[in-house]
Amino acid sequence: MEDVVGRGLECQRTMDGKNDASNGKDKDVIPSCCLKARASAPEGEAKCHSTVVSGWFSQPKPSSDKTPKLVYFNNPMWPGEAHSLRVEQILFKERSEFQEVLVFQSSTYGKVLVLDGIVQLTEKDECAYQEMIAHLPLCSIKSPKNVLVVGGGDGGVLTEISRHNSVELIDICEIDKMVIDVSKRFFPQLAVGFDDPRVRLHVGDAVEFLKCAPAGKYDAVVVDSSDPVGPAQELVERPFFETIARALRPGGVLCNMAESMWLHTHLIQDMISICRETFKGSVRYAWTSVPTYPSGVIGFLLCATEGPAVDFLHPVNPIEELEGAVQHKRQLKYYNSEIHRAAFALPSFVKREVSCL
Repeated sequence: MEDVVGRGLECQRTMDGKNDASNGKDKDVIPSCCLKARASAPEGEAKCHSTVVSGWFSQPKPSSDKTPKLVYFNNPMWPGEAHSLRVEQILFKERSEFQEVLVFQSSTYGKVLVLDGIVQLTEKDECAYQEMIAHLPLCSIKSPKNVLVVGGGDGGVLTEISRHNSVELIDICEIDKMVIDVSKRFFPQLAVGFDDPRVRLHVGDAVEFLKCAPAGKYDAVVVDSSDPVGPAQELVERPFFETIARALRPGGVLCNMAESMWLHTHLIQDMISICRETFKGSVRYAWTSVPTYPSGVIGFLLCATEGPAVDFLHPVNPIEELEGAVQHKRQLKYYNSEIHRAAFALPSFVKREVSCL
């Protein structure tokens, strides 16, 4: 872990040097989704966007057995914050073609999957995210048949979609095969979703996959993507949403990860504005609690294409009424119809700051 710390500090010194010099390159290291926030933030706070480095840091210094006792992650999407988890054992650490993949055993949250220094899931609280991102859209339409998952290489979303016996096809497009292999090895309770005979796995770029998808093929698309930094930036931009809208049938639905209302109201507003213009049907923002995500909250953008009306606030396909769904492979831990309806209740500050809600 010491070499990781060293690279992180070296990277931070390099970035600081760029920003100290009057060369106009500071925007190169600031995610575009944060530029809007920086414009309205005090200068002292705005600088943190260009100095926070994504990576892992051990504190205190690792003991003689090289096992770090405390791990921090930082990311330009949530500057000035660090979340710590006590590490019992590092189970896996390798770099794939796209990112660093890390799995460790934590003392309180079970096994943890980390990609490029950012926690993706833990055994303790993954249920809140996986169940909500799958069932918010699928319980809002009657008898979904064809579903596409973008990302979701851990298999958790697949496992949840499999509860819906009306579904006939589940396409999943994940760019990083290592994430799939690691999840099958260390998170078999999630990766069991890959074993469903309705699943067709496509390893590759989801943007290109969607461009080739037949128009109107899917009843629902679930985008379980990483945060919009670096290559994933295009997954929150207009062209990507337009390809999804084309791939959905009239009245089809999208559920897209949409960050935290405590941290990213500027990004949420931009996404909602784009999606209202693109999908033409209902567009809603929902949220759930995930303790190990920044701010403890994550949001979802629910969109419907023009066609049969979709009322996301009131599930028309209640999971409690689906035969065998509650006991399918594992019991539901978080989602139910009451939670579904409550997820769309928004705090007053969100309604003020996101003018299009």
